[in-house]
Amino acid sequence: MPAEWERHEATWIGWPHNASDWPTKFPAIPHVFAEMVKKISTGEKVRILVESDVHREQAAKLLTQGGVALEQIEYFLFPTNRGWTRDLGPIFVKTNDRVAIARFLFNGWAKYPDWQKDNAVPLQAARALKVPLTEVLFRGQPVVLEGGSIDVNGAGTLVTTEECLLDSKIQVRNPGFTREDFEGLFDQFLGTPKVLWLGKGIAGDDTHGHVDDLCRFVTPRTLVMIRERNASDENYQALEENWERVQGFRLQDGSKPDAVELPCPAPVYFDGERLPASYANFYISNAAVIVPTFNDPKDRLALGILSELITDRPVVGIHALDLVEGYGTLHCLTQQQPNERS
Repeated sequence: MPAEWERHEATWIGWPHNASDWPTKFPAIPHVFAEMVKKISTGEKVRILVESDVHREQAAKLLTQGGVALEQIEYFLFPTNRGWTRDLGPIFVKTNDRVAIARFLFNGWAKYPDWQKDNAVPLQAARALKVPLTEVLFRGQPVVLEGGSIDVNGAGTLVTTEECLLDSKIQVRNPGFTREDFEGLFDQFLGTPKVLWLGKGIAGDDTHGHVDDLCRFVTPRTLVMIRERNASDENYQALEENWERVQGFRLQDGSKPDAVELPCPAPVYFDGERLPASYANFYISNAAVIVPTFNDPKDRLALGILSELITDRPVVGIHALDLVEGYGTLHCLTQQQPNERS
């Protein structure tokens, strides 16, 4: 599985249609999507999942108004339950410079009952693109995995969390799977023989521990990880424990990764419930790194840290206070398709 910063042929995104994901903010959400597409499309194709021709026309109208170059946009009529393309979309891998799809199942984060349309997207994408699709099977059984639960450095190392993949009681995707089971299948199907295990994810995470709100590779040797400095915050203890784990990590070649601290914004709430606002949910496209911002004084600090680490493309902020009402932001909504040849 290539690293996210390697060259893309396209980014996949699902145009928003399920208003229940953003109960009070939905009218604003398509405008945020248009801004995301504008930033991404200057460097690669954007492949947009739509529900119908009418839905496509609505998207095209808003993108045109936003000044998006429409020749960079391709639409795919793939019905979805939601639009969280990182988790439901195809996970692309490369073999001998050829792109294929590793077919994991999606079951609504083992939480929601409406996921059947979402689960069909990788198969539809493989057919539309005419690329090979490999069914991920372990002991003869299909494996459930969301793209937001893993992050890779493109050189044989993957980072994930115990809370998401190994919890035996809450949102259990693959009952009975062990740490060794996951490590074996990640090696076989994603080419990552080294797996780094963090503990818990952040408060408010509807997915129960996705790593893309927590810790991300930005180079083959560098990890950024959010850290809470307020000892009274509910994230403090779990993030400190994760920070300690990172100090003992070793990459696939035995070397120690460089760990860089990324701040946490002030807590964001909706209807009394904490939302997973995190600067770690950035997305690295060909043309820019887009980073969620939250009208917080630490926005500028987070953008500055990432700009110092990722120097081959601009780092830009996108206002995400509306998006995060849906329990996710920029990375959760995007999925990269690598070039066949980097």
